[in-house]
Amino acid sequence: MTYKKKLIEVALPLEAINKEAAREKSIRHGHPSTLHLWWARRPLAACRAVLFASLVDDPSEYVAELLKDSAKRKAAEKELKARKKLWDEMSAVLDKAKAGGISAPAPGPEPKLEDIIAEIERERLFEIIRQLVKWENSNNERVLNAARYEIARSVAPPGVTPPTKPDELLAFLAKHAPPVYDPFCGGGSIPLEAQRLGLEAHASDLNPVPVLINKALIEIPPKFAGKPPVNPEAKKKLGASGSWKGAAGLAEDIRYYGQWMRDEAEKRIGHLYPKVKLPKELGGGEATVIAWLWARTVASPNPAAKGAHVPLVRSFVLASKPGKEAWVEPVVDQGTMSYTFKVRTGAGKPRPGTIGKNGDVCLLTGIPLTREHIRQEGRAGRIRTRLMAIVAEGNRGRIYLSPTEEHERLATSIAAPEETPNTDIIGDMRSLTPVSYGMTRHRDLFSNRQLVALMTFSGLVNDVRDKVFADSGRDDAYASAIATYLTFSISKSSVYWNSLCPWLSQPKNEIVGNAFGRQALPIVWDFAEANPFSNSGGNVEKQTDYVCKVVLASPPNTIVGNVRQADAATQMTDGPKVVSTDPPYYDNVPYADLSDFFYVWLRRCLQSVYPALLGTVLVPKAEELVADQFRQGGKDEAREFFEHGMRRVFERIRETSDSWFPTTIYYAFKQAEDEGEEESETDVPSSARTSTGWETFLQSLIDAGWQLDGTWPLRTERPGRLRDQGSNALASSIVLVCRPRPQNAGVASRRDFLAALKRELPEALRHLLKGNIAPVDLAQAAIGPGMAVFSRYAKVLETDGSTMSVRSALTEINKCLDEVLAEQEGEFDADTRWALAWFDQNGFNEGAYGVAETLCTAKNTSVQGMKDAGILEAKGGKVRLLRKEELDANWNPATDSRLTIWEITHHLIRRLEQGESGAAELIQQLGAKAEVARDLSYRLYTICERRKWAQEAIAYNALVLSWSDVQRLAEEKKAAATPTQGELI
Repeated sequence: MTYKKKLIEVALPLEAINKEAAREKSIRHGHPSTLHLWWARRPLAACRAVLFASLVDDPSEYVAELLKDSAKRKAAEKELKARKKLWDEMSAVLDKAKAGGISAPAPGPEPKLEDIIAEIERERLFEIIRQLVKWENSNNERVLNAARYEIARSVAPPGVTPPTKPDELLAFLAKHAPPVYDPFCGGGSIPLEAQRLGLEAHASDLNPVPVLINKALIEIPPKFAGKPPVNPEAKKKLGASGSWKGAAGLAEDIRYYGQWMRDEAEKRIGHLYPKVKLPKELGGGEATVIAWLWARTVASPNPAAKGAHVPLVRSFVLASKPGKEAWVEPVVDQGTMSYTFKVRTGAGKPRPGTIGKNGDVCLLTGIPLTREHIRQEGRAGRIRTRLMAIVAEGNRGRIYLSPTEEHERLATSIAAPEETPNTDIIGDMRSLTPVSYGMTRHRDLFSNRQLVALMTFSGLVNDVRDKVFADSGRDDAYASAIATYLTFSISKSSVYWNSLCPWLSQPKNEIVGNAFGRQALPIVWDFAEANPFSNSGGNVEKQTDYVCKVVLASPPNTIVGNVRQADAATQMTDGPKVVSTDPPYYDNVPYADLSDFFYVWLRRCLQSVYPALLGTVLVPKAEELVADQFRQGGKDEAREFFEHGMRRVFERIRETSDSWFPTTIYYAFKQAEDEGEEESETDVPSSARTSTGWETFLQSLIDAGWQLDGTWPLRTERPGRLRDQGSNALASSIVLVCRPRPQNAGVASRRDFLAALKRELPEALRHLLKGNIAPVDLAQAAIGPGMAVFSRYAKVLETDGSTMSVRSALTEINKCLDEVLAEQEGEFDADTRWALAWFDQNGFNEGAYGVAETLCTAKNTSVQGMKDAGILEAKGGKVRLLRKEELDANWNPATDSRLTIWEITHHLIRRLEQGESGAAELIQQLGAKAEVARDLSYRLYTICERRKWAQEAIAYNALVLSWSDVQRLAEEKKAAATPTQGELI
C-alpha cells in the first residue's frame, strides 16, 4: 500500500525535546510520576512529541500545495537563490582542488525549491513541537489546539478542512483520528499524552500495578470531568452549584477524604507515635518526631562478647551541613560487653560505620564480621534492631536526640497485627537482597509499628468508600474512584514506611529516603522509621497532596481512556490503532518482582473494587516478558524466551496496528555488554552498538516482519557544563520508527546490502550531524537509517548462502559510520589532520620523533611548525600532543598566525570547563571556524570510544552537547555589542 510519510520519519527538533525531557526530572507538583512509583517511566515531553510527529504528515507529502502559496513560495525562492550561490562557489573551489590533484568531498546535491519550501514548513511544525513539549504548556489550550489542528489536517478525508473551534476540533478528531494503543503501558506516559492530544487512548499491561496507574491517569479523571465535589464541607461552602473545570471537583474530594482518613488514623494509632521530650538546653517541652533511626544488630561471633549483639551501621553521620554537623557516637563498655548510643553535635568526627565497602567489624571486639555469619543469623531469625537516634521537628531545622528507653520500649512492644501480608518474596535475589538475610516474606520488610500503620490505613479505605457512597447519593463508581486514589497515597507512603529506608544526611536533605533509591530492593542496615503524622517527608498527608495535584493537572475535555489487563503477546484489539509502546528492556528491571511490594497493599485495599484485576495473590510472573536467567533456567534460555516473546508481540502489533501510521517503540539503552559483563554507565560504551539486549530486540522486530525507518535518541539527562558531566551514559531511550515490511520484499546478497548501505547511509548521517546529535548517541541514531536498508529485505544472504544476522548488519553499519566521520578530515587543516592521526595512535602520550616526522610528510606539515603553533611538545627524541590545560592560557585566535582546528577545539573545551560565557566569547571571535571544531569533536569522540579513553571522550561529547546553548549565548553577546542606529546617531 502507499502511505504518506510522517514527520517522525524525516526529522525532529531533537534538541528541544531532549531539553524539556531532562527538565521534567526536576518537576514534582502535578507530574504523573508523583501519582505512584513506576520504573523507567518515559518523559511526557518525549511521548507528546513522538505521537504528534507520528500522526502529522511530513511537508514533503504536500509540497505541491505549499508551492501554490505565493508568500511561502517567495520566501523559498529567496532562500534558494542564496543557497545556490553558495553551492556554486563550493563546487568551483572543489573543482579547482581536484584539478590540482587534491582529494575533496563533493558539496552535496544541488539545492532544489521543493526541498527548501518543505524545510520551511518543517520548521513551522518544529516550532509547534517546541511549544508543545514545554511543561508549562501541558494544558495550554492554545498550544494543544494548534497541535490538534495539525493532526486533524493529516487525518482529514480528502477535500475536508478541519474546524478550528476547540470543541468542534475535538469532535473531529474523535471521528477521524486513529486511536492510540500502548500494550506495555507501564507508568502511563504514552496513553496520557495521546489523550492530551485529543486522541482516544487505549492501554494494557500484564502487571496489575501499571493497569491501576493508567486507570487513575486516563480512565477516571475524564469520567468525572466537570463533577462538583460531594464532601459535606464543599457542599456547605459552595452549595450544589459551581463551576468545576476538568477534574478539580475530584481532586477536592480526594483532599477532603484523605484528610479525614489521616485524622481518623491518628485517633486510632497516634499514641504509637509519641512526641519526644526536649532537654532544657533546647528549650524544654515536646517536639514531633520526624523519624526514629534504628540499627540492625547481630550476635558477635567472638566468644569474648558473651553473645552480645553488635550494631550493623553503614554510617553514624546524621547531618553533614558545615557548622551543623550531628552524628551518633557508640559508647562501648568493654567490662560488660555493652554499648549505648549518644548523639553528638559541633566539633568532632564520627567513627566509621561497622558495615560497608571497607569491611564489616564487631563494634565490641574489633574482629571482622563475615557476611555469611550475618546471613546465617538472619536466616535463623536472630537479627534484631536497636534505636540509635531520634530526629524531631524544630523551629530552625532538625533536632537530633539520643535514644530513650521509653521510645525504644514502646516500639519494640508492639505486636504485629493479624492478617498482614504473609506472601513470599519471589524473584532474582540480586535485586531483592533482604531475602538473603532472612527477610523472606513481604511482612518482614516492615517493623511491627509500620505494619500496624499500613493495616490501619488500608482498613480506612473501605470506610472512606462508604462515606463517599453516602455523600454522593449512592454513586458507587465515584466512591471507588476516591478509594483508588487514596489507596495510592497509602501505597506511596509504604515506600517510606518500611525498614529499608536510609536516613539521608547530606546538606539540604536530612530526610527519610525511600526504599527504591534504584531499581531494586537492597538491604539497608541502619534504617529510618518515618512518622506518618509528622509534617516532614514520609507523611501520608504529603502523599495525598501529590495525588491531588496530579488529578488536578489532568488534561480537561478529553475522551475517557480504556485500560485493561492483558498479555501483550496475545492481546486483541477492536480495530486498527496507532501503536506506540515502551516494552521491557531485556533484563534491566525485574518489574513483577519489585511491584509485589506495592501489590500486596493495593490488593488489600481495592480487591473488592477490582476483583478480576487483583484476583491473584501476587503479580503474574511466568508470562512477564523479561530475560530472567533464574526464572527461565539460564542465560541462553532467558535470551531465547525474550526473543521468542518479543517476536510474538511484534507479530501481534503488526496485525493490529493501523498501517497508515508508523509504529514507535522505545528501547532503553543504559548499559553495554561485553562478553556477558556489564559496563558502568560512566564508561564509554564501546560495545553498546551490539549489546545482547539491543541485538535480540532488533532481531525479534525484524523477524516479525517490520522494517525500521529511523531511530531517535531521547536523552533525559542534559547537564550544561563539562564539569557537570558525570558520565558518558547513552541516551535514556532510543525511539524506533517502524513500518510493516511489504509482503513482496525481495532477497538481497551481502554485496547488494553493502552497496545500498554506502549509497544511503552517509547522507542520513550528515543530516544527523547537522542536528547537533551528541557524539555518544550518534552510533545508536545511525542504526535507524542503517537498519532501514537491512530490514527492507526479506533476508540478506551471506556469501555462503546463510542469512545475515542483525549483529553482522550492525557491524557493517558501524564501519560505514566510521568511514563517514573519516571523510570529514578533508575539511581540516594539515596540522589538525596530523594531530588526529597521531592522537589515534598515541593519545596524549609520547611517541618517537622519527615516526612523527614520517607522518608529517604524509600530511604536508612539520613537527617544528606545529610546535611553533603551540599544539605539541618535541624534545629528547620524543613528541607528544599538549593537553588542553597545557595550552597557552593567553591564546588569542585573532593574533595566531598558524590557527588550527585542533587548537580551536581544545581551547573551546577548556573555556567550557570554566563556564559557558567564556566559550561563547571564543565562538564569537572564531566565526565560521568554530563549526568545524564541532565536527572534529565527533571524530575525536569516535576514536576515544574505540580506544576506551573514557575521560577524553567525555570532554568531546560535552562540547557538542553544549554547542547550541553556547552558540546562542554567543549570538546574544554579539547582538548586545552591536550598536543600534540610534546609538550611532
